[in-house]
Amino acid sequence: MKAIEIIEGITKGADKPEITCDTVKAGDSNREIKRVALSMFATVEVVKKAKKWGADMLIVHEPTYYDHMDVMIDTSVTRAKKKLIEDSGIVIFRYHDCMHSRDIDQITEGELHYLGLTGKLEKTKYSASYIFNSDKEITPLEMAQLMERELGIKHVRIAGSRDHKAKKIAACFGTPGGVFELLCDDSIDLVLTGEACEWKLSEYARDADLLGIKKALIVMGHIPSERDGMRLLTERMKKDYPELNVCYIECGEVYSYTDKE
Repeated sequence: MKAIEIIEGITKGADKPEITCDTVKAGDSNREIKRVALSMFATVEVVKKAKKWGADMLIVHEPTYYDHMDVMIDTSVTRAKKKLIEDSGIVIFRYHDCMHSRDIDQITEGELHYLGLTGKLEKTKYSASYIFNSDKEITPLEMAQLMERELGIKHVRIAGSRDHKAKKIAACFGTPGGVFELLCDDSIDLVLTGEACEWKLSEYARDADLLGIKKALIVMGHIPSERDGMRLLTERMKKDYPELNVCYIECGEVYSYTDKE
């Protein structure tokens, strides 16, 4: 199977934007593929692991060269990384816009799936931000503990109330639009996101709690808030493409911590 056929297969049914970052970043799209690796980022370590595993193709969710459209600036880092990728011979495809432009956002679906949460998911007017009406009440502290346990996140941050019961949850994984607007919505109990502007979102949540308004913001980190969509895609590709050897490669969180390796 050619790389282009795999790309067409996994993007089928998505509302593809006219201008998209979902393009081949390295390699020949007509190359015959037998082994496919998936990850959140094509980090140097991921590329090396994919090469060692024998991957012909690597599918990632985020940019390879630190720019949304992968416009590569000329630095010692980008030159060295480009050479590493070219020497690997791996076809790299970014699967981002089409993951977020479906009836059910595949990233959001993956995060909720591995958290083991059930409920009704509703679209908002903001791209890649959703309302999740949970079947069961959960406190922000319980949610953070669940994330650390089930998603392996090293440090989940909570701003605002820790102990109120939440059922209406804004799922804003990654860095989507509308996070502050949803946080300001008095009908929403809890907002989950990957990254946050602390002076804006986190301070709003803290002041809300200090004023007796039960609301919280949970900051997961960008990678932990989206990688489980790629994990779920890996499992689906194993079923949909039995002729391919498919694996997931964990890129790890970008930060290191003093209390954990």
